[in-house]
Amino acid sequence: MARTRSEQYPEIQRNILKRSAAVIARVGYATSTISDLAKAAEVSRGALYHYFPSKEAILCGILHQHLIDFISMVDEAMLASRVAVEQLRAVTSAIVEYNISCSDEQVVLLNDLNRLSASDRERMVGLERQILDRLSDLLIKIDNGGRIAPGNKRVYTMMYLSIVNYTFAWYNPKGQVRPPEYAELVTDLFLHGLLSEA
Repeated sequence: MARTRSEQYPEIQRNILKRSAAVIARVGYATSTISDLAKAAEVSRGALYHYFPSKEAILCGILHQHLIDFISMVDEAMLASRVAVEQLRAVTSAIVEYNISCSDEQVVLLNDLNRLSASDRERMVGLERQILDRLSDLLIKIDNGGRIAPGNKRVYTMMYLSIVNYTFAWYNPKGQVRPPEYAELVTDLFLHGLLSEA
């Protein structure tokens, strides 16, 4: 008879992913063990296998949840306004805050995506494309000078994302420049270029 799921199943599963992301970000996917992940999540190895059949499944779960939540966060931020400039401000602020709360997942995404099977990796890349498409479309709507074209829109989008996505490597959210101010600096940097006439 199949084991029934408890009401806390989704919460426990997310906790395992969150705690495992912290371990993998710190020591690396190759170095981490199932025992390490179980200990971090405060569950037994057997319980861990009840939620995830393998270490790769945990890695896949971390990346999938992170990217799905990222897309939802961008979509929700876009609802803040119908004005593209204000949407960019809201999206930038949301990404900065999200990345502060998910820095471990960002490290895992950047370092360990290639550890997945080809099919799982392609699924994650597909989610990344959805994010890029949303942000590219937004930047194009703001571009007064006609700088962004089909051939370079990904370059502009990746430039933008590089400024907000790599903060885990150097940015201190408790330092002199707090997250809301940093988000404004990023937004203004892009807007000064995109809103000016070519």
